[in-house]
Amino acid sequence: MSKQSILGRIGQLVRANINALIDSAEDPQLMLDQLVRDYTNSIAEAESAIAETIGNLRLMEQDYKEDVDAAADWGRKALAASAKGDELRTAGNVTDADKFDNLAKIALGKQVSAENEAKNAEPVITSQTQVVDQLKKGLDGMRGKLSELTAKRDELVARSKTADAQQQVQEAVKSIDLLDPTSEISRFEDKIRREEAKVLGAQELAASTLDAQFESLEDLDKQAEVDARLAALKAGGAPKAVTSGE
Repeated sequence: MSKQSILGRIGQLVRANINALIDSAEDPQLMLDQLVRDYTNSIAEAESAIAETIGNLRLMEQDYKEDVDAAADWGRKALAASAKGDELRTAGNVTDADKFDNLAKIALGKQVSAENEAKNAEPVITSQTQVVDQLKKGLDGMRGKLSELTAKRDELVARSKTADAQQQVQEAVKSIDLLDPTSEISRFEDKIRREEAKVLGAQELAASTLDAQFESLEDLDKQAEVDARLAALKAGGAPKAVTSGE
């Protein structure tokens, strides 16, 4: 992933309007779960790319330091060679003096090359440092958005569960309101009254049966008395009269 695409993606994700996305989503919880996954994956990709960018920057900084150190070292060598050449020339040894002067020139050439490399690296390092700073800020923004998304998702899940529970309570209350407990009690009371009436009817029926049996016994006794009196009349006896006190 190039630096431009990293910056573009970080900027896009950080500027994402979470509330607007939630409002337009058919299932906000599923959308937030997907966004959390997308942000998490994007952060992982960005972290890898930024780590590589930082690594390259650190390599350039190391190369820059080596060039600066090399320039200083070649400078010291050039100074030493030049001094030795001057010493030999003063002693009359021109040939060897020229050799050391040539060594000084070679060292100075190396110094100039190292300085040029360091100088050319400076703006690149400065630019890359700015890029790394921007990437770090963008990454921090992504992490902040991820925390916001996670909190928003957790809040939404909790609110959804609460809403479901409230809906269930409302439906239960509504179903209770639709029932008329007094009518149910009345029906139950009617059922009990019918059962009580049935018991009374059975008792009355049993009582009437006993009365009929006793009445039949009384009829038999009466008939027996009549038969006895008839027999007495035929035998010439006087009719039996009922007297008081008997």
